[in-house]
Amino acid sequence: MSKQEKKSFLGGAAVLAAAVAIVKIIGAVYKIPLGNIIGDEGKAHFTVAYNIYNLLLTISTAGLPLAISKLTSEAHALGRENEKRKIFSTSIWLFFGLGLVFSLFMFFGSAQLAAFMNDSLAFWSIRALSPAVFCVCLLACMRGYTQGQGNMTPTAVSQILEALCKLGIGLSLAWYFLQLGKGVEISAAGAILGVTVGTVLSMVFLIFYLLRHRDRTESLDVPESSGTLMKKVLLIGVPITLSNSAMSIITLIDSKIVLGRLEAISSLLAEKPAALYGQYTFGMDLINLPPSFVYPVTMSLIPFAAAAMARKDSAGANRIISSAFRLIAILAIPAGVGLSVLSGPILMMLYPAQKEAAMAAGPHLQVLGIACIFICLMTLTNAILQSYGHERIPICTMIAGGIVKIVMNYVLVGNPDINIHGAPISTLCCYLVISGLNLFFVWKYSPEKPRYLQLFTKPVIASALMGGAAWAVHGLVLQALTGGEYAYGANALATFLGIGAGVVVYFVLVIALRILRAEDMKGIPHGQTLVRLLHLR
Repeated sequence: MSKQEKKSFLGGAAVLAAAVAIVKIIGAVYKIPLGNIIGDEGKAHFTVAYNIYNLLLTISTAGLPLAISKLTSEAHALGRENEKRKIFSTSIWLFFGLGLVFSLFMFFGSAQLAAFMNDSLAFWSIRALSPAVFCVCLLACMRGYTQGQGNMTPTAVSQILEALCKLGIGLSLAWYFLQLGKGVEISAAGAILGVTVGTVLSMVFLIFYLLRHRDRTESLDVPESSGTLMKKVLLIGVPITLSNSAMSIITLIDSKIVLGRLEAISSLLAEKPAALYGQYTFGMDLINLPPSFVYPVTMSLIPFAAAAMARKDSAGANRIISSAFRLIAILAIPAGVGLSVLSGPILMMLYPAQKEAAMAAGPHLQVLGIACIFICLMTLTNAILQSYGHERIPICTMIAGGIVKIVMNYVLVGNPDINIHGAPISTLCCYLVISGLNLFFVWKYSPEKPRYLQLFTKPVIASALMGGAAWAVHGLVLQALTGGEYAYGANALATFLGIGAGVVVYFVLVIALRILRAEDMKGIPHGQTLVRLLHLR
């Protein structure tokens, strides 16, 4: 692989990562006040609707856009411009049909879906979110087409636009309905309506973008028939869809089991099942942040790795994947450790209006922070296996992890002494099983065997020392300011100082232990300057 191609991969990942950073900051500004507004019960209704939405969304958009991206990338690399355009024109009708069917199903079946999930009050949120499925299906097709040409900017802009609408409209409606005296279920539906509006505007943006940047490059290639191209899209996309849908289905069933098991022992619990489940979702919101930064790497990895494989350049594909592995190890492990060691203080700082719920959610996040590391590994290894052409393996590994999760939840959550505390434990075990199996298969099928011990040892040591520093600084500052009491201002300051100390310690260790390599920085903007400043080799 040439230096220019590696730069294109890292540049594409950088564009999407920057967009995700902005989107996640906006999302935090959205979800944190939302949790303070609607509380743990409202959060449960919101999450139930979102889990149903995610399943339908995953079925319709998880694998097929990646298939379009991969086929478009291969055609683009080989100069087959007519075939590239025909891939898009053929696929867009498939996405149109899928989106329409799933949106109608979600809208007219909202009451039945809410009852199935053991949360009848989620009806309004499910119905408010139903049009978003149609819009996101079309969005996914357009994003896959532009990403396959190495252009990540349209995806990035549309994601930011979507997030801004969710923030401005969703948060305003949630607050407004609550001020009118409506129940938290209506307020949750108002919040989720912002998601729908955001997808509509993002879809409109991408349509105009494609019309303004229509590729009119002349080419002599004769594209394959629509039927043949559709078959190729389905052969690549369906296994990926099944692997991703497996986890969404398991998550949906998992939510139903958790709520159902809590309902079964509700007479022995001090709080409502919906409130307990809502507390668990507070922790889940935070652990979903680090994996979202892994996703841009995988989205950029697949088309560039596929293009390298199309040219029989297995060494180039291996170098891309190795860079991605190092990047994830450096970022995911400290993020998970940091969330775990400062779980309680972080939640208390973010949800001052829901102090009791935040305190109850602290132990959940302590376990989920470690699970976050394995979620990141799962996301990356799934993409690696898919780019190597082993799309079916992630299906099996995710089903195996999902079975572990469902069985453990049924047993642990149904125990009155454990109840909702069993949910994060089962989540950790689920992703540990999936990532462990994936790492084995990546090692088995990689032409150049990855050295996992060499890859992970130093980041683990650095993260452990970072976590110890953050925990110690937080504790010392809090004790000095309040004598051990949990005043909000003292906790917030102690938490910020603890995080700051952890960042400094980790940064120093990354340089001292030479965890970061010069080759990982040279492909990104101003990477050479950073290499010189940090004396990387």
